[in-house]
Amino acid sequence: MYKHDNALIDRIDLPAALGLLTRLPVVVDSARAMDRGAASAWAYPLVGVILGVILAAATALMLAIGIPAGIAAGLVLAGSVVMTGAMHEDGLADSADGLWGGWDKARRLEIMKDSHIGVYGTCAIALSLLIRWLALVVIVSMGAYWVAFVTAGAVSRASMVVVMAALPNARDGGLSRNVGRPASATMWLAVAIAVGFALLGGHPWVTLVTILTTLACILIARAKIGGQTGDILGATQQVTEIAVLIAIVVMIT
Repeated sequence: MYKHDNALIDRIDLPAALGLLTRLPVVVDSARAMDRGAASAWAYPLVGVILGVILAAATALMLAIGIPAGIAAGLVLAGSVVMTGAMHEDGLADSADGLWGGWDKARRLEIMKDSHIGVYGTCAIALSLLIRWLALVVIVSMGAYWVAFVTAGAVSRASMVVVMAALPNARDGGLSRNVGRPASATMWLAVAIAVGFALLGGHPWVTLVTILTTLACILIARAKIGGQTGDILGATQQVTEIAVLIAIVVMIT
């Protein structure tokens, strides 16, 4: 595990975060990024902002050429999955299978590590895609997609940083363990960035929704496996994004 660099911000952090959380073609100094480890987590909300801007721009183009809102929303959802390599969806599925499919911590972690998907995971993915698509249809139809996509992208990835900092690693190996745990200053910087975008977007209630959702994810993970894993972080992103999109729909309708 690499945790040698304690500087709060480094220019490698955003490329490192993009390289970790997306499949976008980003040139990254791998050695430097590994040395930073979880110190680059403050940039996770900025990754969400970048993805949100890309998706909003694509939405504007689709609407301009006459693609209906429902189809545009579906293509936005597909674009999000492609750009992130479905890693968050995978985390949601594995977490659903493990947390509710095992009787104790060891069995739950074993199930989460298994590459096969079970009934809980299948239902979680299906419901996630359905609920997000329904929310996106409303958001696109109302013309609120620029703010909504950026806000949801930022706060849902900040929630991952909070879970990373709040909970110990539940297993000895895995992606989350290799990245490490962010310092308090790193976590608070990520939170400040996300809250800033939420306030700029005119959705102050999104902050409260994010806090409650993140807290729920922390409590469930701690009760079920005594900590967090990469799958838990992915599930947190998904659950928070869903909650935020629903909150935005309520506020704009």
